[in-house]
Amino acid sequence: MAESNKQETEKKILEGVLNTAFIEQRRSRRWGIFFKLLTLGYLVALLLIFTNAGNHGAVTTGDFTALIHLRGEIGAEQAVNASDFRSSLKVVYANPGTKGVILSINSPGGSPVQSGMINDEIRRYKIQFPEIPIYAVVEDVCASGAYYIAVAADKIFVDKASIVGSIGVLIDGFGFEKAIATLGIERRLITAGVNKAIMDPFLPVDPKQKMHIDAMLAEVHQQFIDVVKSGRGDRLANNEEIFSGLFWSGEKAIQLGLADDMGNIYSVARDVVGFEEVVDFTGYDSFADRFAKQLGIGIGTTFDNFFYKLLNNNFNIK
Repeated sequence: MAESNKQETEKKILEGVLNTAFIEQRRSRRWGIFFKLLTLGYLVALLLIFTNAGNHGAVTTGDFTALIHLRGEIGAEQAVNASDFRSSLKVVYANPGTKGVILSINSPGGSPVQSGMINDEIRRYKIQFPEIPIYAVVEDVCASGAYYIAVAADKIFVDKASIVGSIGVLIDGFGFEKAIATLGIERRLITAGVNKAIMDPFLPVDPKQKMHIDAMLAEVHQQFIDVVKSGRGDRLANNEEIFSGLFWSGEKAIQLGLADDMGNIYSVARDVVGFEEVVDFTGYDSFADRFAKQLGIGIGTTFDNFFYKLLNNNFNIK
């Protein structure tokens, strides 16, 4: 009888322990699900925030001065690119309240192709909407490709200490042929096409290939000069150094005809456009877009991809 009671007691204790363990396990599972859902909700909220940051969120009524920022390097995969700018400009001109447009520029330049596409887009809208003036306002820097863009505006305003100019073209890189020879390294490169390895940093410069590159740079430089002369007209001073690649302060740029007057975003909106309210229409890539671009940049190991990146990074109007 005593043995039976002992077994019954042990059974109850075991059941209690198992029930307690089961309850704890279930509670732990519930908390696990809760924290997983909380984390998922947090990630979804972040994604929505980043996605909305990429939209043109300017919603306004009445008349105003529209603003588009151009900040950073210019390039297809850079902060300033023709695709984003085109989207911003489309929204700006579709809004009936737009009475003037300000391009706030702070950029050292970059891709001549992207700069040219943005310049073309500005001029296209100027023809379509001649009653809406468009002005460039320079912050710290408006050089090379950025200036290529600015000359499409009706007027260019600067700060006295802004950096303006650098009208030129370059391809830069390094030469390592002497270094690898000193280290006893043999360069092994097989190509089909005598010029396929042009600009290879581990080979000496070929005079004929350099002549080809010089001719290409001169051609693009002349395109840049023509765009500047077309945009600035007889406002430019008769000074050939303007197109030499030099750059100047904003104050000197006005004297040379590279800029028109002193001003900032708000003084131009108030005193030139005549509508003090400024509405920002700058468009940015969404988080997903930026991630996809960065993923795309990181893919590719062939020589052609290397050469594309070499040109994309080093061939700039500066």
